[in-house]
Amino acid sequence: MAKTQLNVRVDEATAEAARQRALQRGISVNRYIEELVRQDAGEAGHAFVEAAAAFMKQYEAVFAEEFGREREGRRPS
Repeated sequence: MAKTQLNVRVDEATAEAARQRALQRGISVNRYIEELVRQDAGEAGHAFVEAAAAFMKQYEAVFAEEFGREREGRRPS
């Protein structure tokens, strides 16, 4: 994948924190920042799963009625 340069301005404390965290992990600051952005972008997936779980809890009774109470709370083995 082609790389694009991205210039950002942060205060010195933030820059030093990034340097130290990257050093602790044994990676470059560039890679550290890239991983942070990818992780943050992946959180949209977590939000979706949480919303789906809330939906299922809200409509639990409807699903139990439709699909049978004997299956309620059981997962396929």
